[in-house]
Amino acid sequence: MRPSALILTAIISLACACGGGGGPGGIALGDTHSGQYHLGPVEWTGSFWNACAPYPSQIQSLEGQLLGGLSNELASSGNACDACLKISTGAGKEIIVRAVTYGVANAPGDVDLSQAAFDAIHQGEYPRSMTWQFVTCPGSGPLYFQFQTQANPDWTSLWPRNPHIPIQKVEVQSPRHSSFTPMQLGTDGTFTDNGGFGSGSFTLRVTGINGQSVDQSFSGFSSGDLLTGNANIPE
Repeated sequence: MRPSALILTAIISLACACGGGGGPGGIALGDTHSGQYHLGPVEWTGSFWNACAPYPSQIQSLEGQLLGGLSNELASSGNACDACLKISTGAGKEIIVRAVTYGVANAPGDVDLSQAAFDAIHQGEYPRSMTWQFVTCPGSGPLYFQFQTQANPDWTSLWPRNPHIPIQKVEVQSPRHSSFTPMQLGTDGTFTDNGGFGSGSFTLRVTGINGQSVDQSFSGFSSGDLLTGNANIPE
């Protein structure tokens, strides 16, 4: 990222490196955006503020080292966290990315990249014109659920990690919710139940922007847990 901008940072992974729910990925979801790509650089740690962080080392390893960023206009609601995007450059290169943060960009359609992502597509051209859109993530990994370090039965907050489809909503059924109840989306990509799940087993229903959903059940959680699911959002 350039010092003059608080660029939205996002994690970008090549098709072979992105985690997902199955298949080669890259199926288009939503509008196409135009802009330029830039070298941030954006890294997991030690570069710039990452709006959807912190990320456990297990998730960093799963999602890869190709990073990038979007503008506030396109990602400030938090629902772009961990979503995959496909960048197609004017010079004919393509790469699939996973968003993990956001900020102020030179233009709404711009994307900032990590050194690895920049090197993968840059051919010396300038301006570095490109288009991008949200896509399904490649791979076959399940959803993960990272609970905040202060999460407890009376205030429960978590990040869904490694979604195959950008997330539209998360609902919970628990000892305090007899039916599926929506959780509140934060600008950092967390989903929060301000009254808490209560103690005991619970089920999370995760719905993608394609309208498809998956239910994931667990016997309980502790503060700071990273729980591994057994499925992902279907295409």
